[in-house]
Amino acid sequence: MPKTTFWDIIVKTLSEVETPLSPKEIWDTAHQIGTIGDFVSTGKTPWATIGAYCYTDIQRAGENSTIIQTSERPAQFFLRRLITKIDLNKVQKEQDEAFVQKEERELKKFNERLLHPLLAAYTYGDPHFKANVKTIFHENSIRGTKGRNEWLHPDLVGVYFPFRDYKQETLDIQSHLSISAIKLFSFEIKTKISFSNLREAYFQAVSNSSWANEGYLVTLNLEDDLSLLDEIRRLNNAFGIGLIKINCENIYESEILFPARVNTEIDWDTVNRLATENSDFSTFLKLISEDCKLGKVKSDYDRVLSLDELTIYIEKKDIKSNTN
Repeated sequence: MPKTTFWDIIVKTLSEVETPLSPKEIWDTAHQIGTIGDFVSTGKTPWATIGAYCYTDIQRAGENSTIIQTSERPAQFFLRRLITKIDLNKVQKEQDEAFVQKEERELKKFNERLLHPLLAAYTYGDPHFKANVKTIFHENSIRGTKGRNEWLHPDLVGVYFPFRDYKQETLDIQSHLSISAIKLFSFEIKTKISFSNLREAYFQAVSNSSWANEGYLVTLNLEDDLSLLDEIRRLNNAFGIGLIKINCENIYESEILFPARVNTEIDWDTVNRLATENSDFSTFLKLISEDCKLGKVKSDYDRVLSLDELTIYIEKKDIKSNTN
């Protein structure tokens, strides 16, 4: 007896539900209604493969394709032979309303600041960063004319010191040559990135994080949509802000999905502006100076929780990723 394939899952599931679905919804619904059959996935994101099957069918077969795409954001698919059975405008309107309500619920669920300890642990242990980070509290900024400081402050800033990696002789010669291996990072955190908030979130990060050697947009949840990733890739190529996906189930498996463009020069005018406007950022600079003088990290950055402490923290704060 032939084994169930990805194509079987797509066609059988859409035939059963008779409504357009996203690749992730096809995968989840197949489990719920049993059209998954005997299929066993070895990949971490089988819905991405389902999306690729749908796109490939549409591109290759054109008007004779089995699958049609009914919406772009989010990307949803349906069977061409069943299109006359539904009121596509009505279905899309209902799905749009449900999507907006879901987004609002998720955004209200918990404050983005609860994710700071997760990012602090990840960037401290990840070999790309090896960074100590400090939270920048926006409320500690100087109050001024409305809009003056909008999108000025990142959520966290980080610093990499070469003390752990370089021998003293290397550090000494760098000092004599006025070369520094210190790196500064800047992070803007969002609980979720989807098409509804991508541009605002990304350009907020462009505004408040482009001054650093590397600037990143960080998210716990990323909407599963190939066209969304294409748009992020375009923005990344154009503006250089990277994207980090936090994994709350295993913080050390968090990923840099799009690397930041490396700036060899710091934007010192923006650094000075941040230090002038915000006491936390000013303190961050002082901490770096003190540690550079000592030749080791002794200052009070955000505390890095142990793995056991992180597990307790995540459970207590009910932090969960949502792959839908």
